[in-house]
Amino acid sequence: MPERRVITGFSNPTVKFMRALRDKKHRRREQRFLAEGLRLLTDARECGKVPELLAMATNREPHPLLTALEDAVFAAGGDVVEMDEAVLGKVTGKDNPQAVAGVFAEFDTSLARLDQTAAPIWLVAQALRDPGNLGTMLRTCDAVGAGGLILLDDCTDPFSVEAVRASMGAVFTQRIATARWDEFIGWLRSGPGQLVAASLRDPTDYREAPYAPPCFLLIGNESQGLPAAYEAACDLRVRIPMLGRADSLNAAVAGAVLAYEALARIGRP
Repeated sequence: MPERRVITGFSNPTVKFMRALRDKKHRRREQRFLAEGLRLLTDARECGKVPELLAMATNREPHPLLTALEDAVFAAGGDVVEMDEAVLGKVTGKDNPQAVAGVFAEFDTSLARLDQTAAPIWLVAQALRDPGNLGTMLRTCDAVGAGGLILLDDCTDPFSVEAVRASMGAVFTQRIATARWDEFIGWLRSGPGQLVAASLRDPTDYREAPYAPPCFLLIGNESQGLPAAYEAACDLRVRIPMLGRADSLNAAVAGAVLAYEALARIGRP
């Protein structure tokens, strides 16, 4: 049985490596990302994704899920280390870190691996900047049984610590793809798929729209919305009525409202 390594110093190369994964350039170079928390890592394990490197706090409480996680890492040929809470806090960037963190290989995010007909609903986000919104959209995808989340143009990194944390484990349950607009629209039009935009340009009320599977719900940038050319290329434009003084909903909230309405109209297969 492999043994855990014990790390005691902040200058240890493993600590420096894990800490650097909070930086996008380092993540891209290493093609690795960081996730923390027993629940989140257990979700990953149950989805067949095991960290290559598992770090545990020395003062952690025993837990059967933690034991199962450690066994899975060793069985996959991974590495397990122990470090005190202060060192683990440097890794995660939190003053009160959870008792466990893991390093995962990034997933394939190419459009080519997606099957458009795999689910009745997909979420598509364009130029999404906020990692919290991205994580929330992944949770919505999980909740409605969506095929996954497609990120267009210059979106925030789905593998950032903040986005992974906000996803509450959905980063492991959902398909994620990244693409430029031209690549996406070419891929979509090569097969079945209705493209529906949240829009103010000649829209249909979202509660009356004729959604059809597979339905791709397109949400624009939090502050600027969708480019006019993108909206013009859509099969359907819908509007969520605003009854108060606010002129728009949060991007992730808008995605959730549309996803549940589309699900209710389309029904599950």
